[in-house]
Amino acid sequence: MVVKKRWRRPLFLLLAIAMLASTMLPMTALAYVPYDTNYKDGYDQLIWTQSAYTPVEVMGREIYAPDPKDPSKQVFSPLVQPKGIFIDEKDNIYIADTGNNRIVQLDPQGTFVRIIDVKESPLKKPEGVFVDKKGEIYVADTGNKRVLRLDNNGKLIREFKRPDTKFLPESFKYDPIKVAVDKRGFLYIATLGGYQGLLQLDPEGNFQSFFGANKTDFSVMDALKRLLYTREMYLREISKLPGSVSSVTIDQSGFIYTVTKEVESGQIKKLNIAGKDLLATKNDASATDEKIKNFGEVRFPSKDKLTPKLNDLTVDRNGNITAIDSTLKYVNQYDANGNLLFFWSGDTSASSSKLGVVKTPSAIASNSQNNLFILDEENNVVQVFRLSEFGELVHKANQMTQEGRYEESEKPWKEVLRLNAYYTPALLGLAKAAYKKGDYEEAEKLFYQAGQQEGYSDAFWQIRLVWFQKHFALLMNIVIIAGLGFLIFERVTRKSRFRQNWRNRRRSQIPIVVQLKHAFYILKHPIDGFSAIRYEGKGGFASSAIMLILALVSFCIYRAYTNFTFNASVFLEINLVTVFFQFMVLWIGWIVSNYLISTIYRGEGRFRDVVFGSTYALFPIVLVGLPLTLISNVMTLSEASIYTFLQYGMMIWVGLLIFWKVQSMQNYSVGETIMNIFLSLVTMTLLGVLIFITFGLSTELKDFFYSIYQEVTIR
Repeated sequence: MVVKKRWRRPLFLLLAIAMLASTMLPMTALAYVPYDTNYKDGYDQLIWTQSAYTPVEVMGREIYAPDPKDPSKQVFSPLVQPKGIFIDEKDNIYIADTGNNRIVQLDPQGTFVRIIDVKESPLKKPEGVFVDKKGEIYVADTGNKRVLRLDNNGKLIREFKRPDTKFLPESFKYDPIKVAVDKRGFLYIATLGGYQGLLQLDPEGNFQSFFGANKTDFSVMDALKRLLYTREMYLREISKLPGSVSSVTIDQSGFIYTVTKEVESGQIKKLNIAGKDLLATKNDASATDEKIKNFGEVRFPSKDKLTPKLNDLTVDRNGNITAIDSTLKYVNQYDANGNLLFFWSGDTSASSSKLGVVKTPSAIASNSQNNLFILDEENNVVQVFRLSEFGELVHKANQMTQEGRYEESEKPWKEVLRLNAYYTPALLGLAKAAYKKGDYEEAEKLFYQAGQQEGYSDAFWQIRLVWFQKHFALLMNIVIIAGLGFLIFERVTRKSRFRQNWRNRRRSQIPIVVQLKHAFYILKHPIDGFSAIRYEGKGGFASSAIMLILALVSFCIYRAYTNFTFNASVFLEINLVTVFFQFMVLWIGWIVSNYLISTIYRGEGRFRDVVFGSTYALFPIVLVGLPLTLISNVMTLSEASIYTFLQYGMMIWVGLLIFWKVQSMQNYSVGETIMNIFLSLVTMTLLGVLIFITFGLSTELKDFFYSIYQEVTIR
């Protein structure tokens, strides 16, 4: 086909533009990634991000070993159920080839180098390998219940068997699965089922201590058992043991990292020389007050209710921690302080294997370029992941923030935020940079967008301080003038007829006004006040309705407009309709339950008395809740003790009024009142369960009749 001359120039121009555009596209935009990458903020909101890593190649397929029949020949000998991987300082790769009873070494490009099988003392099911700076190789020889120390040629130097010490209990099973060695030559050995922690040995193999043990979970039920069971009954209970360490590694600074499968929190630990966990503090973006962090992410809850089981981890040159999940197949990455950066996973159910999808991740390591090497036990290969442009940008900015170079981190964080406006670490990084520069208004706004209460409070404290410094003279003048004015007014009008007329004014006798004023009398004299409602008619439907509306409105305002510093839930936009229904359900449930129990339990109060008294008992919510909501907007976390005192004081006050209401209206003793309230709460719980079951059965019944109707109409 011949192109006419008048079309040649436009076609050449379009071709040139297309070629130029293709060269300008980043590599990450051209690469196919068979998995989704996500982030979760402190409020458990799922955020989709660009890929942090891209799969680049598969290693470990081309392995050849001497032919047993003819050692002069090489035969193909693939990996079989590999369980351990380690990368030394020169980026050489060592794989614990468990099924073949050997260690396989690859060079940095993944080319096969040699097989280490320790012919003078053959390996049996080795699961862990570690190489120190001198090139000496340590092998967790699980099947032989020992750890081997080899020279850089693979020759045996020493074997570390079970230490001969009285400090090891007879029940302790010495089955090493992972090993790490510090600069002193001390060994940290993770053993199969070793709930006592890592086994720490000196270079000579002498037992030093257990290191980095997990704590046993102690529930309320366990506390009740300890309180109520006899010694014989308690001894027959199955012992609760802490989770055993699954893997161990060490970074360039000498910190020991462990990961545990069988625990629900604190799965990853960063331990100093004293055994203190440096990751046990609160996350930067955490919205809870939990003292122990949770590791192991999941995009959506599993249908089978499976929970993450982290089985191995690695630490890159920047201190970022990457852990693999053997159950849900997720890869989770955290920074040096344990703050989540990314997590990702793909569809592992597919029958065909894909580059980047690890079907059974058994171990992970990282090299000097911070590439990740994940060992796939099912496919018997090593998959290699390289940082994408987005991931590299995040790592660079986060590293600057971790080092306190906030102003330098501002430019890369802005680029990250331009690429993904919902990525919370970028907001936090920019907020810290703005705070460092003294732009507290911008810092406050960014901390709020990131949902970080502590930073938001610190920025507001600085704003408030500047405001007070600027207006201090004016405020003091107003206070002095107001004080002098009050003293003058008090002295001038002390004996005036105006003051006497005010003191002797006629009180309103309108019933509803008298009943509403009675709420203040109850606060001073609760028992007499509630008795007056019961016997003197000091309460009515109209006044109780007004009191209920005031309490309800005050509670809604308290929940929705308390400052973010003290109420993290406002970040997620509170639904006032939900708050309204929650309040009314609890109030109605209490009234019904308390009346039923009072009727059975020799109470003298009528239903109307229970309704009126329970409504008047809510008055502290109006009296304290509204001012508390107001002042929360000018307070910071440094005044949290004041806020907490008022908050709990309001709740305790309501509780005491309910107690005195039950006691006076039902004519109970203190013990009978306590029993009545306890039974009322139990009844509330049972009613809630029954209502839930009824609605559930009603839905099932409706579906049953609808299915019958469909069968009849079809036939």
